Amino acid sequence: MPQDVYDKIMMLCKRRGFIYPSFDIYGGVAGFYDYGPLGSQVKNNIENLWRRFYVLKDGCIEINTPIITLYEVLKASGHVDEFTDLTVHCGKCKQFYKVEDILEKGVSVEEALKKNLLRCPRCGMVLKNVSPVNLMFSTKIGIGEGRKAFLRPETAQGIFTNFHFLYRFAREKLPIGVVQIGKGYRNEVSPRQGMIRLREFSMAEAEIFFDPTNKTHSDFEKVKDKKLFLFDNEKEMKLSLREAVKNKVVDNQALAYYMYLTQEFLLSAGVDPKKFRFRKHAKDELAHYARECWDAELFSERFGWVECVGIADRSAYDLSSHIKSSGVDMYALRRYDKTKTVKKKKIVPNMSTLGPLFKEKAGRIKTLLENIDVTSEVDEISVNIDGEKIEIPKDCYKIVETEEKVSGEKFIPHVIEPSYGIDRILYMILEHNYMETKKKEEEYRVLRLKPGIAPVKTGVFPLVNDDKLVEIAKKIDNDLRDAGVITYYDDSGSIGRRYARMDEIGTPFCVTVDHDTIVDNTVTIRDRDTTRQVRKKIEDVVDYIKEKIGFLV
Repeated sequence: MPQDVYDKIMMLCKRRGFIYPSFDIYGGVAGFYDYGPLGSQVKNNIENLWRRFYVLKDGCIEINTPIITLYEVLKASGHVDEFTDLTVHCGKCKQFYKVEDILEKGVSVEEALKKNLLRCPRCGMVLKNVSPVNLMFSTKIGIGEGRKAFLRPETAQGIFTNFHFLYRFAREKLPIGVVQIGKGYRNEVSPRQGMIRLREFSMAEAEIFFDPTNKTHSDFEKVKDKKLFLFDNEKEMKLSLREAVKNKVVDNQALAYYMYLTQEFLLSAGVDPKKFRFRKHAKDELAHYARECWDAELFSERFGWVECVGIADRSAYDLSSHIKSSGVDMYALRRYDKTKTVKKKKIVPNMSTLGPLFKEKAGRIKTLLENIDVTSEVDEISVNIDGEKIEIPKDCYKIVETEEKVSGEKFIPHVIEPSYGIDRILYMILEHNYMETKKKEEEYRVLRLKPGIAPVKTGVFPLVNDDKLVEIAKKIDNDLRDAGVITYYDDSGSIGRRYARMDEIGTPFCVTVDHDTIVDNTVTIRDRDTTRQVRKKIEDVVDYIKEKIGFLV
């Protein structure tokens, strides 16, 4: 069977130190890969470029939260109940399958079961027992009973649970953009798509909190005439941001702006614009938290259109859920011009009764009671803790009417979330920039990576192993590294072979020290994509290279 581009890229990645199969000496395991020396650099470069767009350009703040996430957090967020895949088991082959992977296109699960169309890919046996399976990795915090927890399926919840701190940090002003880059986990049923379907993956997520009455963006006017590549599941369109929002193809300015920012990031990272589009989620495929979502899809020769970024309007879903579950005040404030005095009913917990009755739960119940908004007559009060509804006896609280001075109206912010799959983006950049040609009847491979993404920026070579040339080449190599430019020094093999090794890993420039260098203090600098060579003074090399690579380090 002939190799396709995925096979060729993964072979190159393994051979040259981009990507290795995890635990290879023990046979490996599906859904896990290691980044080698070059792959780690590419991944870091993609993540740092992303930070340039979100932290520097858009002014977001970055945080870092634990991978291990409490059960209560993910219960409140809906992941315990909703983060599932339909699976089916073949008793003969002892294999589990994700139903959508073996379902014929255009056929519903109900129809497939009714007509016996769901069959094991290995033995052909008709499969019947379809059931949902939660995809989170479960764990426990502490020894003994401990506390139930999971490896996080997304980084977003760490941002939501910190909103009350972050809102104060931002001096209680909206919008606030908060970002996080880190690992996410999904216990895939049967990952068979290499780098595209991982059980441990890297994510870059931004949660931008808006007043729901004002989903605009301060930079929208600057980019309103830029074009977005859109696909609404029926037709492809090329619309300006202004047209997309005006015609309600995209619901609001904020969502359109972050779609544009995503498009600019991906094209700047080296994605082929002819293999890029935004696809709108149909209503029946929206996540449980989303009111509108667009996927940035990239085309792969093997996998077709692949979702690499999701840009969702999560509305107030997450903060509402965490306020309800935790009882913590995570509201924002829409300030009045003048302070107002209002009459307000509030619940005052009676801890002398509440404490002995509910013991360790009493503190959480007290917080929940204090945050209940009493707008009418109340006959009975209940709270929800960890999915359990608890009725509160009347002698555990009293309702009092007070006068309070208020400076504004409380509301729950809405959230626009661009969520990036770094591993998928990395693979797609490799595929979109992989070129094959022939040189002297031999296969010749080039990765035409953008200079800012390339793992090595400059190869440095002495033409031959002459002591004088080697000394000068090593000095240039050290000067470039001191200036923050990653280099690769190579003095073995013919100069053609050395160029080929650099082309194969995407190195955009090569500096060669030759015999003329000793005479006129100049070196040859070769461009990977054009193969053209220029002579430059040694003292100008560092500045020339830094200018050419845009100094993205």
